[in-house]
Amino acid sequence: MTQKTDINRQMVLASRPFGAPKAENFNLVNSEKPTPKAGEVLLRTVFLSLDPYMRGRMNDAKSYADPVALNEVMVGGSVCRVEESSHSDYNKGDWVVAFGGWQDYSVINGSELLKLDNNMANHSHALGVLGMPGLTAYMGLLDIGQPKAGETVVVAAATGAVGSLVGQIAKLKGCKVIGIAGGDTKCNYAVETLGFDYCLDHKSENLAEQLAAVCPSGIDVYFENVGGKVFDAVMPLLNSCARVPVCGLISQYNATELPSGPDRLSLLVGTLLTKRIKMQGFIVFDDYSHCYPEFSQQMSKWLNAGEIKYKEHRVEGLENAVNAFIGLLQGENFGKLVVRVGPDELV
Repeated sequence: MTQKTDINRQMVLASRPFGAPKAENFNLVNSEKPTPKAGEVLLRTVFLSLDPYMRGRMNDAKSYADPVALNEVMVGGSVCRVEESSHSDYNKGDWVVAFGGWQDYSVINGSELLKLDNNMANHSHALGVLGMPGLTAYMGLLDIGQPKAGETVVVAAATGAVGSLVGQIAKLKGCKVIGIAGGDTKCNYAVETLGFDYCLDHKSENLAEQLAAVCPSGIDVYFENVGGKVFDAVMPLLNSCARVPVCGLISQYNATELPSGPDRLSLLVGTLLTKRIKMQGFIVFDDYSHCYPEFSQQMSKWLNAGEIKYKEHRVEGLENAVNAFIGLLQGENFGKLVVRVGPDELV
């Protein structure tokens, strides 16, 4: 792959989706490659991270972060190489993590970048196991979930970028781990490769019965990534003083109305009260950015020792990011979803 041009391809938000995003909600446009000012760095995107939170940023709704404006570049974390630097801490060719978005080039203040080891074996890992998803799994489980040896931990989206790490960390802490994923291939991978004790297919009609059968002593920690019928199956099995870190609700991201059926809010609140359950949402960089050095050191040790397994789902080309993102929200990815936007080498 070669890339030497003054054109900056940008994937912008063309319209706001109603329900599931469609290709027409995006538009690939060309602009001029930007020029850095004092204190800024011109970056060329090598890898782009695709993550479920991006769906929420497409809505014009109040949330923990501002929505993407129409005709503006879609947001996203990226691993980049420095093309030109007007900041003393960065030189041409340096590898960095940035929030550069869905585009070939970005200009960012040097104070907002994370420098990577230029000799790092897999720089794309900084978007996954050694990046935001890894920190999310590590802090959400260990700080909010606080698993103890012998306890039962259940994690939804068990082979995804976050869930796969949650389950493996729980096993390292001596827990019994049950994953919930979509399809036999993913479930087998969770057990045979990641070392989970069980993994159940969320597509099964009798998911609740299967989960009860493999959790005879109830559930002590449930790491929530999905919501919907998965949480419906989990809730009756939560033990007294169970902990529920709430990372995401991907089953609801494309919803245009509340789910049908009876109002279960009173049941949930009553369960939280009578069983003294801790259920806490978190935004990883708002709540835990100061913990990154601790996480990076520990996760790197586990990864280098082979105690953590990591799978990456790589897509080639910025032009294919939209279809990959739509598939992500439908559970089509297998592992951390990353788009290769440009070549590793300097051009």
